[in-house]
Amino acid sequence: MGTIHLFRKPQRSFFGKLLQEFRLVAADRRSWKILLFGAINLTCTGFLLMWCSSTNSIALTAYTYLTIFDLFSLMTCLISYWVMMRKPSPVYSFGFERLEVLAVFASTVLAQLGALFILKESAERFLEQPEIHTGRLLVGTFVALSFNLFTMLSIRNKPFAYVSEAASTSWLQEHVADLSRSLCGIIPGLSSIFLPRMNPFVLIDLAGAFALCITYMLIEINNYFAVDTASAIAIALMTFGTMYPMSVYSGKVLLQTTPPHVIGQLDKLIREVSTLDGVLEVRNEHFWTLGFGSLAGSVHVRIRRDANEQMVLAHVTNRLYTLVSTLTVQIFKDDWIRPALLSGPVAANVLNFPDHHIIPMPPSKGADDSNPITSTPAKPSSPPPEFSFNTPGKNINPVILLNTQTRPYGLGLNHGHTPYSSMLNQGLGVPGIGATQGFRTGFTNVPSRYGTNNRIGQPRP
Repeated sequence: MGTIHLFRKPQRSFFGKLLQEFRLVAADRRSWKILLFGAINLTCTGFLLMWCSSTNSIALTAYTYLTIFDLFSLMTCLISYWVMMRKPSPVYSFGFERLEVLAVFASTVLAQLGALFILKESAERFLEQPEIHTGRLLVGTFVALSFNLFTMLSIRNKPFAYVSEAASTSWLQEHVADLSRSLCGIIPGLSSIFLPRMNPFVLIDLAGAFALCITYMLIEINNYFAVDTASAIAIALMTFGTMYPMSVYSGKVLLQTTPPHVIGQLDKLIREVSTLDGVLEVRNEHFWTLGFGSLAGSVHVRIRRDANEQMVLAHVTNRLYTLVSTLTVQIFKDDWIRPALLSGPVAANVLNFPDHHIIPMPPSKGADDSNPITSTPAKPSSPPPEFSFNTPGKNINPVILLNTQTRPYGLGLNHGHTPYSSMLNQGLGVPGIGATQGFRTGFTNVPSRYGTNNRIGQPRP
């Protein structure tokens, strides 16, 4: 006998969770229309598949696959409604927007796989062309066309509408755009319909129906059955060419890449952030597309030690939020500590300075040929000597610095200049000068720049 848990929640199965989420979506009235179109789609698809079998037409089968794609698009629209109802969770902190991208990618890839299957079947039919019955071929074409256009124009499918506008144009759209420009030059009123580019789904539905009408006419007139296989290949190529740019775009979103059309805007915003007051450096920036129309990113900002972190964070977020909806900013202050002074043999020597640190002066260049009066070279070819009166020459004694002046800042040691009183006690005053003078430096043997008539050094010539 095991432990009895009175208040333990029962674990639901996968189908139970799926049914619960479906009830959540079905509670919204906007989804009722989608569910109704889905039921009609299943009915039409069933009739079309039976007519494909009775007519033995592979072109009608390729066109029926577009109706199946419409069913996938309706499911994507339901997923979009479900994503809007769900809020981010601790497991999915960015929300569920990527499910829309995944649904679009899966739908377009399945449509391309169906087109490849049609191409394979068409290649086999070229070797042995069967007889095509045209009894229900034209009826099935108009049923599929009317339903596809009615579905595309009646339901606003947000994910596919965004992808069709953001993705690159297909070869079918480019050719139709060239014809539309010529046609709109004759009839300008058609520019609002055909330009700048047509809806790819409406375009492929019209092009497929046109190919099936030509197939029906040629078979009825000349019994040319091979045109059915040619029409199937044309519909498959148009389907593949239309779905491929959408698959590429949604695949790049799934790979968390930066959209090319926002790179220039992001660079401009990063330059503006780097010029803010207190910001020293902006690094480790990474921006990617979270969902359709939403951009996420993270950035590290290095600021001055005296800067206000909250103020800089507010300014950086205000600048980047205009383009990046989900943003993570890491603020850290500038580090003044030198790693070389905290580790290794240098740190041990820093803590064990002698009482006085002697800095030997480097020998001047050409010291053997210099003039003892001006301490400048006396060669005829050298430039004229500089005025260096009352300045240390080559024979100056090594500079003696106190240990308090050479200790680094920030190690817990004494630092700063020696007070005036201690300077007098340590014998740092310059002899020969009044008690109120000679306190501008702690050097013993360096001549004073300001003083009385008792000068130290060489007399003025």
